[in-house]
Amino acid sequence: MGVLQSVLDAVYPPTCAMCDAETVQTGHLCAACWRGTRFLSGGVCELCGAPLAGESEPGDRCDECLFTSRPWSRGRAALAYEGRARTFVLRLKHGDRLDLVPPAARWMVRAGAPIWPEAPLLVPIPIHWMRRLRRRYNQAALLAHGIARLTGAEVAPMALIRIRHTAPMQDRTRAQRAEDLADAIAPHPRQGGRMAGRSVMLVDDVMTSGATLAAAARAARAAGAADVRVLALARVVRDA
Repeated sequence: MGVLQSVLDAVYPPTCAMCDAETVQTGHLCAACWRGTRFLSGGVCELCGAPLAGESEPGDRCDECLFTSRPWSRGRAALAYEGRARTFVLRLKHGDRLDLVPPAARWMVRAGAPIWPEAPLLVPIPIHWMRRLRRRYNQAALLAHGIARLTGAEVAPMALIRIRHTAPMQDRTRAQRAEDLADAIAPHPRQGGRMAGRSVMLVDDVMTSGATLAAAARAARAAGAADVRVLALARVVRDA
């Protein structure tokens, strides 16, 4: 594999995962992108991973999570959804840049380490079959498999299904998102039972209001999950 990678690097020089500048190793960040990317670590919300201002203690919550019911126990995100990180996520999501999965998975494993349960079941947020047909893949499932390769965790890619097609969430209010997603995600009739009694880690690319993750968490609990936690590649933060 080392020789093959050397040949590939000679033909296709390693580039930055965010801006395509040449780097020493494939999938790493150049100096400019490293400085310009906001990794969410240190003092963050226990439920959604958003950065907390000032001094914080383990278990602290952001203002949003203090006033919003979250049907999961703990949560983290790797990046703030802004600037170069936003471009990275959109490349993965809409640009067929599946080569971005390995670095994204590494960052997510690092971000999720403080909340990692024993023997988790990784369950990606599902997309509707119509959207899957257009996009050809579910980016959350790719991320879940990437995390599994690094951690040895089990993946249940079909444990949840999207039973109703919903409009894009970008311009919807919090209330509209919750209404649109009500009963839109459910346990798979045959695969959903894999979540019973398990510590489920829901995996998604972006957390905005948390409405999608909440719908998935409720479905996982309905299937008998003993605990539900969430892990996102990027988090929309108010001060971003």
